[in-house]
Amino acid sequence: MNRTVPISEPTHNADPTVLARAAAKVKRHVLPLFVIMFIVNYIDRVNIGFVRSHMETDLGIGAAAYGLGAGLFFVGYALFEVPSNMLLQRFGARAWLTRIMFTWGAAAMAMAFVRGETSFYVLRFVLGAAEAGFFPGIIYYFTQWLPSSERGKAMAIFLSGSAIASVISGPVSGALLGVSGMNLHGWQWMFIIEGFASIALCGFVWFWLQSHPREAKWLSEEEKGALISAIDAEQRAREAAQVIKPSIFKLLADRQIMLFCFIYFSVALTIYGATFWLPSMIKKMGSLTDFEVGLFNSIPWIISIIAMYGFAALAARFKHQQAWVAVTLVIAACGMFMSTVGGPIFAFVAICFAAIGFKAASALFWPIPQGYLDARIAAAVIALINSIGNLGGFVAPTAFGFLEQKTGSIQGGMYGLALTSLVAAVVIFFARTTPKGDARRPKPEDAAPLHAATSLSSPSSLKP
Repeated sequence: MNRTVPISEPTHNADPTVLARAAAKVKRHVLPLFVIMFIVNYIDRVNIGFVRSHMETDLGIGAAAYGLGAGLFFVGYALFEVPSNMLLQRFGARAWLTRIMFTWGAAAMAMAFVRGETSFYVLRFVLGAAEAGFFPGIIYYFTQWLPSSERGKAMAIFLSGSAIASVISGPVSGALLGVSGMNLHGWQWMFIIEGFASIALCGFVWFWLQSHPREAKWLSEEEKGALISAIDAEQRAREAAQVIKPSIFKLLADRQIMLFCFIYFSVALTIYGATFWLPSMIKKMGSLTDFEVGLFNSIPWIISIIAMYGFAALAARFKHQQAWVAVTLVIAACGMFMSTVGGPIFAFVAICFAAIGFKAASALFWPIPQGYLDARIAAAVIALINSIGNLGGFVAPTAFGFLEQKTGSIQGGMYGLALTSLVAAVVIFFARTTPKGDARRPKPEDAAPLHAATSLSSPSSLKP
């Protein structure tokens, strides 16, 4: 990978006090809405895990079909990510984010009318295609409204929506499964209500957001000028650098990038294996209502959030990012393996232990590629790593479904996840944390978080 001279800091004439005040107003105006959007997005993505047994009873959708359908979401998401990014730039973030929310809400509602395996596959794929572009759309919005010094903080708050959604998705979906009426089953009402929430929210998005700071009536003229001046100066600095973005083939030829892809794929494999199969595992613990299953489903994610912050603090104090990632991957492997050696309750406790590892590993991993990558291509490469890694969301449920269909158990899948995590724990030590021969690069533990790097570029630079 070619290394180039670092870009100098962009200069602008904006008053720092006015700029800080304007950025604070922007964050107060949009961040609560973006967090809610992310929560709704996540729930519509993973709520399929709570209706597996209902769809099997009512529609005859077996384990293999469920696993394939759950995974096809990520195929649709990956295939339509780049076209969605291109259209977002053409139509603007406000219009395109509204469109994304409307189509994913409609697709989520349509899941209520699945009639068999084929319609199940098609609608899961369509749901993934409909959601494509949401995350880079938010990043693009921040690039148009916030200077780079503020984007990392904004993205940190936005990403908290995923953690909140992990906790509340179970109780909310479990409660909605108890709704009945109009000759519809509870699982159908769950899809209709949760999908409609997205459609209702998209109307608010259209009226609340503006596409450019100059359109914001809630900013003073001085604040608008400060934001526009700072953001334009950063854009001119990027253009002056004349960075040529490498093709996907050149990126894949870099051994270090391929190691990063494998490591994150291993982490995502375990996360989505647990996400889509955990409700079914909880049901085996006893005669639990759907709401109780949802409550139990929240426990591993609450524990994992606490663990993420705890390990982040340890990694910041005791510097060695690779070792901390390896430790968390070993914890995940041990938890997955232990889930196969006892009864359902012991398996649930083991998954809670595994969640400590795989969620912490996901957070601790990203500073490592950041420390290795040139800042001007970091967004494109991180998008590539994220895209390949998220294919774990297709592989894990598909493999689990096939195994359960053929063997009556997902034990083999748990062994596979444990082994993959152990291999990744070894491979992480072969991943470079700084470019070869460049002692000036910061160590990964000193690097900014993932969201700070990705927020430096527009969606065009997020395309692999």
